[in-house]
Amino acid sequence: MTAFIPAAAAVASTRSGGGGRHAPSRRPSAAHAAVAAGSGWAAGTPARLPWPGGRLPAAAAAPFPGREPRITASAGAASAADAGAGAATANGEAAVAGAAGGAAAAAAPGVASSNPAAELVPSRPTIHVAPGSDPSLMDSVHVRLDTARHGPLAMVVVGASGDLAKKKTFPAIFSLFYHDLLPDDFVVYGFARRAMSDEAFREMILGTLTCRVIDGARCAERMDAFLPRCFYHMGTYDDPETFATLDAAIVDNFERRLPAGSDPPNRLFYLAVPPSVFAPSAEGVNTAARAKGNGWTRVVVEKPFGRDSASYGVLRSALGAVLSEDEIYRIDHYCGKELVQNLMTLRFANAVFEPIWNRHHIESVQIVFKEPFGVEGRAGYFDNIGIVRDIMQNHLLQVFALLAMEPPVSLHAEDIRNEKVKLLRSVMPLAATDFALGQYEATPEGKPGYTDDEGVPAGSRTPTFASCVLKVNNARWAGVPILIKAGKALDERVAEVRVQFKPVAGDIFGGRPARALANNELVIRVQPDEAIYMRIVSKVPGLTSRMEEARLNLFYRHAWEESKDIPDAYERLILDVIQGEKSLFIRDDEVEIAWDLFTPALQGMEAPDSEVVPDGTPAGSIPSAARLPPDFYS
Repeated sequence: MTAFIPAAAAVASTRSGGGGRHAPSRRPSAAHAAVAAGSGWAAGTPARLPWPGGRLPAAAAAPFPGREPRITASAGAASAADAGAGAATANGEAAVAGAAGGAAAAAAPGVASSNPAAELVPSRPTIHVAPGSDPSLMDSVHVRLDTARHGPLAMVVVGASGDLAKKKTFPAIFSLFYHDLLPDDFVVYGFARRAMSDEAFREMILGTLTCRVIDGARCAERMDAFLPRCFYHMGTYDDPETFATLDAAIVDNFERRLPAGSDPPNRLFYLAVPPSVFAPSAEGVNTAARAKGNGWTRVVVEKPFGRDSASYGVLRSALGAVLSEDEIYRIDHYCGKELVQNLMTLRFANAVFEPIWNRHHIESVQIVFKEPFGVEGRAGYFDNIGIVRDIMQNHLLQVFALLAMEPPVSLHAEDIRNEKVKLLRSVMPLAATDFALGQYEATPEGKPGYTDDEGVPAGSRTPTFASCVLKVNNARWAGVPILIKAGKALDERVAEVRVQFKPVAGDIFGGRPARALANNELVIRVQPDEAIYMRIVSKVPGLTSRMEEARLNLFYRHAWEESKDIPDAYERLILDVIQGEKSLFIRDDEVEIAWDLFTPALQGMEAPDSEVVPDGTPAGSIPSAARLPPDFYS
């Protein structure tokens, strides 16, 4: 006896919260194992999509009502799958349906489906799923790890002697190793222009490695096990020949020594280099250092992605000429921060928020980034970039997108990124006059000003503080001012979102609530001390009717034991690259739209005759530009 089951219900993969991509959450269906068996692949393993380029017809994942693809499953196999689903749930793994994964089960790329019972409707627009990936943002890290555990991996950090590699990339890779989250067989290669032996390289990165945990003895043991897997290769970023010798070294020292029958080895290249050498480095990878055979090649690119629309267009074309979009991972580490990852869960998993998350109930939104220190040695880089390019156009815009986008169709990366792009397209373009700018100056107490830093030219007009209001032209946010502001050398270190709600209509308390607190406010503190809290008005206990502000608090360090060991954002993002998960990475059209929003304003600010110039403000204080005029929101 056979049963016809809609694809969205028939194909699912076991998952639990934490981390991108399709279909509502539910237990794996009975047909999962049956489809797997009938298609020649094992349940729970990633499968390549049968459509060219890995593009899955949306009809396979979200078909028209009444026109769902049908998948035939035997009753006996269904019973076995139910038993497996129960075991997975008992182990604490939540189930999230994976329609794209089920459709992927049909066959390998370019091969006709081995399951003749699958009937697809090809008339819908396509969504994009990376070949070989298991697409779900909320997938358990450990479930996804099982699919990547047996894939040998060479990780190459290009620009290995730079600050980014030493301070962020290598510590993140080691932490993943410490927590047993890397493939069983892996090596790490540093690639840079400086001459260095393997031993000297290991000594260099040893000084940067730390453990997020208290177990110091085990930390030392894991370092001793990690360092022998690290090697160094000297080369120049614009010379394909040095990438060819790197390729030979990886083959000789690692890939050729893998046990017989190993999975095809993969390669990850992390470009921790200036944007000016992104293109030649990517060309060297493509020409001489790609993974062999059926192994994948993935390239991580750090922001800034250009400095305006025109330069990004050049970079986009150069990378696109040698790498596919599947292979490019544009990293913004803010997307890996715990509270930023939690924004979608907070909004879409709690019935209390979504009905009031709109212009009818929200008066304003602030997205704030403040640091108490200046550029401190980064002046050569920062003076060419400024605070708008360094923080606002990327970090804060990503937070805004997740905070304000519409609910995605599913948790697939492309569904999430589609909604972000739709939101950004609805934002009104910015002009220079939409910004208030500031620049920190020296103080009588001896704090240096921005132009006192070595490398900053005298009379520099580069802003170290900026604020502007985003105006969104859609049904949810029309008329709601969304203030984003960022600055260095301010009064505190904080990154947070503040959602201010409209006053209560029909006050029956004679104005007392407004005197205690003008508006209810939801605060999402990204750093430091991760927290979510709501500012409310409450009656003071006792024989009184006095009202005061109170807070409904969720402090991470108090609520969860795990909060004492929150991974660094780079750990999460590098792990996602290894596992082919792109939800927390930025798509090419998303970057293009972001630059289109900010480029006219940047050109206006930087024009020689611009009247929009930074106000001087003593270091350690709030710029006067932050105290906006009453009509600034209008």
